[in-house]
Amino acid sequence: MVPRNITRNFLRKSILLLLVMAIPAFGQEEKKTPPAKPGVPAKPKIPLKIPGKGGTTQPPQKPGTPQTPQRPGTPQTPQTHPGSGRTPPGREVSLRGGGHASLRTNGQIRSVDRNGVHIERNLHGGRTIVTEHNGVRTVTQGRVQYTQRAYFSRGGHDYYSRTYYEHGVYRTTVYRGYIYGGHTYYGYYPAYYYGPRFYVWAYNPWPGPVYWGVGAWGWGGSPWYGYYGFTPYPSYAGPSFWLTDYVVAANLQAAYAAQADEAPAAAPPAEAGSDPVTLTPEVKQAIADEVKAELQAEQAAAAQSTPPPPSNPTNEVPPALDPARRTFVVATDMAVTADGQECSLTEGDVITRIDDTPDQDQKVRASVSSSKKLDCAAGKMVAVSVDDLQEMRNHFEEQLGAGMKELAAKQGNGGMPKSPDANTVASNVPPPPPDTGTAKALQDQQAVADQTESQVRQESAGSGGGGQ
Repeated sequence: MVPRNITRNFLRKSILLLLVMAIPAFGQEEKKTPPAKPGVPAKPKIPLKIPGKGGTTQPPQKPGTPQTPQRPGTPQTPQTHPGSGRTPPGREVSLRGGGHASLRTNGQIRSVDRNGVHIERNLHGGRTIVTEHNGVRTVTQGRVQYTQRAYFSRGGHDYYSRTYYEHGVYRTTVYRGYIYGGHTYYGYYPAYYYGPRFYVWAYNPWPGPVYWGVGAWGWGGSPWYGYYGFTPYPSYAGPSFWLTDYVVAANLQAAYAAQADEAPAAAPPAEAGSDPVTLTPEVKQAIADEVKAELQAEQAAAAQSTPPPPSNPTNEVPPALDPARRTFVVATDMAVTADGQECSLTEGDVITRIDDTPDQDQKVRASVSSSKKLDCAAGKMVAVSVDDLQEMRNHFEEQLGAGMKELAAKQGNGGMPKSPDANTVASNVPPPPPDTGTAKALQDQQAVADQTESQVRQESAGSGGGGQ
């Protein structure tokens, strides 16, 4: 017979054991993951990493959360597909017989590549055409039309002759070739230089402020001036600021003329402030700094009989990618991409290049520093081709050359101090003769482009789209 106290102890222990098994964690309730709702993705588990074991306890950033922006002007490693350069909405069309076209969502043509002809349409209907045949590059970009061909080589540099054609008049310039990343860029090469003392005078401040005024500029009553409401400096502390206003005004005049050319029936009105242009003191200072840097570069070039040979002729950085030169004044109407959408840059807008190395599409990122009210908003990050940047730089240098000529002609007048050594000396590359076949080449190019775009419209309409 088992003693009664042993039986009671055995029962007491059995009951305690059952209680422990039934309640594994007293005061806690087991959490169960509810079943996922139909069509709703399950929330992934985020493993926490222990400090000192190859990670941190911070969870990963949620998709779409904005990153901390890098300071403007700081060189960045270019992305293969930068966010500013995402393909804008539209569709691609493969053309019969080869080639392809890109169309916007409204059916308008964005670009065409067919049989060696490249066509681009900006958002205002303007057309750029580029063709290369038998060593001749033919370009039509609004009012800017020219042919370019190899001129000669010297000291490891290749020079090219450009013949511009406008209203029956030929004009020639020299360009220098730069091979960078397997792509050839063309940089403006001056036809003449001033004496060293003139550059010193143009670079340094004047003894006192010079009050020039709209009347001295001759802008009063000009349609472009009233339309954009451009405000020049109230006075000029030195030639670089005078030249800054000259370059900006020249671009705005070109922008107004381009609008009239592209839409003659709807020419912009001459109402003051219709499309106001406001350049902050910082933006104007950046342009003035570009002017001074170019004056220094020309002075150094004028002191050399020939440019030094490139250290690596097959990988020479073009002026458009010079790390020390980041401010660009837009020279032509173009469509660019910002945040996956297209917007316009037109003559007189100002952008700041961010990247120093182009991506696989030969584009770099740039920030819009100043723009007109209908263009890409200031502060937007856009993708711009290096070719376009180089043409902006070329246009800037050519306009600056025209401004220098005007400055030399006006020195000593209207309160402007007199300059020394305003005579010019020809550069080491003689001016080329005009290519008299340019007019015919441009005419033929227009006909081919018209025919190509007509084919694109027909084929895109047949596949369910329209065209411009």
